[in-house]
Amino acid sequence: MLKLSPRQIERLIYPVGFYRTKARVILGICRDLLDRFGGRVPDEIDDLLTLKGVGRKTANLVVTMGYGKPGICVDTHVHRISNRLGYVRTRTPEETEMALRAKLPKRYWIGYNDLLVTFGQNVCTPISPRCSTCPARALCRRVGVRSSR
Repeated sequence: MLKLSPRQIERLIYPVGFYRTKARVILGICRDLLDRFGGRVPDEIDDLLTLKGVGRKTANLVVTMGYGKPGICVDTHVHRISNRLGYVRTRTPEETEMALRAKLPKRYWIGYNDLLVTFGQNVCTPISPRCSTCPARALCRRVGVRSSR
């Protein structure tokens, strides 16, 4: 990776938002991995969080998908839907992660994000969710929903 220029990485990750910034961050992480971790990606969330540009969601993703360890990736969809359902009452994705770790059985942790991201993009959208077609509508408290379709 370090043999690639930021421009080359930009072209490779172009469809991703903020691709220019992310290309520079990727190079920095690669240098840091070599310098501090002997070129090995850490398998602990706390170690991953010391890498500049790595947040809780990414750290959880690396731990779960890279190492098969339990973790909960909380993005905007997981945060919004978990609260909308009334399953948790939190203000931030980090609070949601901690609440889910305490409440959700571990066997569901890894798959939870995958289920809710697609669901949040297509049914339980941020504005005017499609409640009329939602398979979970009987269980949903619709917390914060002002209007729906």
